[in-house]
Amino acid sequence: MPVKPQAQSTKPSPSASASASAAEPRSVRTIKKYPNRRLYDTQTSSYVTLAEIKKLVMAASPMVVVDAKTGEDLTRSILLQIILEEESAGVPMFSEAVLSNIIRFYGHAMQGHMGSYLESHVQSFMDWQSKLSESSPALSPEVWAQFMQWQTPMMHNMFSGLANPSQNVMTQMQEQMQKQIQKNTEQLLGVMGLKT
Repeated sequence: MPVKPQAQSTKPSPSASASASAAEPRSVRTIKKYPNRRLYDTQTSSYVTLAEIKKLVMAASPMVVVDAKTGEDLTRSILLQIILEEESAGVPMFSEAVLSNIIRFYGHAMQGHMGSYLESHVQSFMDWQSKLSESSPALSPEVWAQFMQWQTPMMHNMFSGLANPSQNVMTQMQEQMQKQIQKNTEQLLGVMGLKT
């Protein structure tokens, strides 16, 4: 069993630095991954699990995971591991069809565009939900449950264009998502009695 290492700071990745400066001015938490697969949080001087790292992500705590020996940034790898565990247990977010379609974009001319497209739209979706939550904090769980039922068709429509990639796929996906968001917003506002 390895001896607990002394907490030392390592240089965070540019993406972690960017997210830290965009969020609250908190320091980037460094998690070190050892050859025995154990993860060590240098801020708390303790070993952590993937579940604890997931909690950090859920709390939007800036963090970076680095290889303890080489200093290589392993953050993406750990986040993908968390997604894999979440997808394997409980209710998966992605269907086999969606995963297959995403895989088909690897090596495709649109690969670079697909990643930035998904990133910007997921961020827009998160911003929209955050604003909705801030403006309507008193929504009942029943209203949120109904709202979340509307999300499934939106995500399905957003990814349905991935089956046959073409030059217009980006435009089609954006139009589908905008229409679905507008429809869902109108329905939610109607349920809340703010708009008929």
